[in-house]
Amino acid sequence: MQIFTKTNNLINYINTLKDKTIGFVPTMGALHNGHLSLIKKSVKENDITIVSVFVNPTQFLEGEDFEKYPKKTEADKKICQIAGVDILFLPTVNEIYFEDEATVLSPKIKGYILEGYHRPEHFNGVLQVVLKLLNITKADNAYFGKKDAQQLYLIKKMVKEFFLRVNIIECDIVRQADGLALSSRNAYLDKNELDDALLISSSLKKAAKIIARGERDANTVKLTIKNLLKKLKVEYVEITDREFNKIETIIPHNSRILIAAYAGLTRLIDNIEI
Repeated sequence: MQIFTKTNNLINYINTLKDKTIGFVPTMGALHNGHLSLIKKSVKENDITIVSVFVNPTQFLEGEDFEKYPKKTEADKKICQIAGVDILFLPTVNEIYFEDEATVLSPKIKGYILEGYHRPEHFNGVLQVVLKLLNITKADNAYFGKKDAQQLYLIKKMVKEFFLRVNIIECDIVRQADGLALSSRNAYLDKNELDDALLISSSLKKAAKIIARGERDANTVKLTIKNLLKKLKVEYVEITDREFNKIETIIPHNSRILIAAYAGLTRLIDNIEI
């Protein structure tokens, strides 16, 4: 496994990889089994797999956890090496961003609902860094998890509308045996908060069951979920179609339930496709 910290050095090396398919997994580090599932899929499906570890400052709002975001660089290196990663990219902020640079703006509607409403301009930073990383790596295939569902939707939208030559590969949410969606931020949770966090996935499971029994009214399902989440500080519970349009009637195979809530001081998100 080769490790690069300089953007130009990585670009120059990638230019030597003739006729090789490149898979790319962008991460913010503190790698867990969710990341590992993306990496393994990339290794299986491509000649070369690149993983980036970069905690992107532009997607954090003032007062969020940028400074304390989990960093486990040595562990991340070992995980990548064991998983068969060919290139690990560990840039500094100065290698990615410039003064007074051109920017990417998220869509005025879909970029400012749900996550974008509660974290305004968050997706500007996400799209900005993803565009840069896709250009640096020249990836044929880039792998993203479905837990960040709105982020994934907007990245696919950007790729389509900017005519980028990369396939965005959607990967299923990886969960613990108890149902908790894996996240680097789970490291913040103490035992009691972990127990409370399980209410998020269990409420989604309960919602899926009542929908399977025939319930189609979105407001009824949302109320059921909110009642199950009374111990948490709920930021939103929403039901949309796959294009993130709010719906009143659930359409099987074309709907999604999304939750953002706090367990203690830790903000967690999760979703389920219906």
